[in-house]
Amino acid sequence: MTRFARRAVLAGFAAAALTSAVPAFGDQGTSPPTMPPVEMVSTNGIELAVYEAGDGPAVVLLHGFPGLAYTWRHQIPALVEAGYGVIVPDLRGYGLSDAPPAVEDYDIDDLTGDVAGLLDGLGVEKAVFMGHDWGGLLAWQMALLHEEKTAGVISLNTPHIPHWGLWLHPDLVDPVLPEGGQFEANPAIDPIAQMREVYSTDMYVLMFQDRDAADSVMNSDPRGTLRSALRKDLGTPDGWDRLPAAAKNMEYDGQPAPEEFPGRDVLLPEELDVYVSHYERTGFTPAINWYRNITSNWEAGLEIDQTIRVPSLMVSAENDVVLRPSMTDGMDAHVPDLEKYVVPDAWHWTPEERPEEVNRIVLGWLESRFPS
Repeated sequence: MTRFARRAVLAGFAAAALTSAVPAFGDQGTSPPTMPPVEMVSTNGIELAVYEAGDGPAVVLLHGFPGLAYTWRHQIPALVEAGYGVIVPDLRGYGLSDAPPAVEDYDIDDLTGDVAGLLDGLGVEKAVFMGHDWGGLLAWQMALLHEEKTAGVISLNTPHIPHWGLWLHPDLVDPVLPEGGQFEANPAIDPIAQMREVYSTDMYVLMFQDRDAADSVMNSDPRGTLRSALRKDLGTPDGWDRLPAAAKNMEYDGQPAPEEFPGRDVLLPEELDVYVSHYERTGFTPAINWYRNITSNWEAGLEIDQTIRVPSLMVSAENDVVLRPSMTDGMDAHVPDLEKYVVPDAWHWTPEERPEEVNRIVLGWLESRFPS
């Protein structure tokens, strides 16, 4: 397994590519759309940088790791043109928003409180929350913890798996078990403790819990970190079970980015520059702190019914090797009002890889459930 492969696993939920594809820098095409003007909004004791545009039913776009509000640059104009009011924050610890220093300042109560307070600050009663990656987790949690403010949920790539059991799904755990081994996740037990039972200590989520080596390497080379992570055309779920143990364990070895990368860049050079400029200023530690609260998040939700009681749309990517479309099987047991779609020939960075297809699916669903 290449050093890049382990690094790419770290920098997002999407797993590393292990095919020997020819590197290519970006898809050349028209210039990316620009963002709306930014304003600072006070909420929950901090300030968030927020990009607002349009009028109509409110849609709040929640980015993932290592994203930014900028992740949604292709969705914002499409939503505005369709008659929706779009609210796009840099989430706590990201971009121009405040980044409190303490790890515990990034637990789910704070993260959802930020978003709920953002609506209050803007005078918005309810919104549809659309999230990608960690933003998808946050959107599902808004429906659980702030249902009164949640009109609906749209999640890109990230399924709703109760009690923070995402990394304990059988699709991820079974390939790392020894031959004949068995494991069944228990929602009453700390998911981090259970992950330690099945994964190696260098599994990226566990490495984030135990030490800051990843922070140091990533912060020393934001451009290499981002370019390593934001890639596509890196294989399919079909080959995952045949990969070396380090890959199936989603390990990160803390090595610098290589000179050459497999697959292809998701971003144009000027788009990458936007991400780099922010992470050179903030570093990655505030964003990584989201992972360091999984245990406390699980504890906070133990007595909370995990049923999502709002209309929901799940958009998976065909070739996301960690957040696989198959992981949405059975989701309707916890999300009764659910529609599901799979974007073909897409890896993990769906809003930026396949914006036209994402916009088509999302707008079709919004127009049927929350017409503008």
